[in-house]
Amino acid sequence: MGAEVVAHKVYCYPFQQVVNSYLNKYPTPLEKNVTAIKTVEEQIDPATGILYRRRIATCTNVIPSFLRKWSILKVGNVYLEEESWLDMKERVMNLKSRCLTWAQYASMNEESVYRESKHNSNWTEFSQKGTITVTGAGYLNCVLEKFAQTFLKQGAKKSISVMEKILEERYGSPVA
Repeated sequence: MGAEVVAHKVYCYPFQQVVNSYLNKYPTPLEKNVTAIKTVEEQIDPATGILYRRRIATCTNVIPSFLRKWSILKVGNVYLEEESWLDMKERVMNLKSRCLTWAQYASMNEESVYRESKHNSNWTEFSQKGTITVTGAGYLNCVLEKFAQTFLKQGAKKSISVMEKILEERYGSPVA
């Protein structure tokens, strides 16, 4: 069946500041569940100037203990892969993320875009769509999808809040 999460935000900061803050936001004491980020690939397309990055995030396992009774869910860390394409000419960064840890039982995919606002060139628009589909857990599929959907909704709100705090700490009050 699957579940979906959608988020939108306009940051009242220029594109370059938002992208720099995003790419350097973890680890941070503002979000303790993301413990490490490692860049495993980085290259620039000489023809387009688009910078491609592939990063792996190490996160603490936040699945409730009552669900960790199943051995598959009893892991210390969860690993996420993020791919990004940064196009400074067009002022857009596209991202795709997926969970690596339980890939044989579930798919968790997010697609995000940061782009210079069409309404104000000093602002940056953010949009994100995530989907979660669990298979192979029988009647628990829906329960696990609902938990994942709730967690991702909370995570999206927290991620936006963390970005706002980091932007304000680094660059001061938002640009009107």
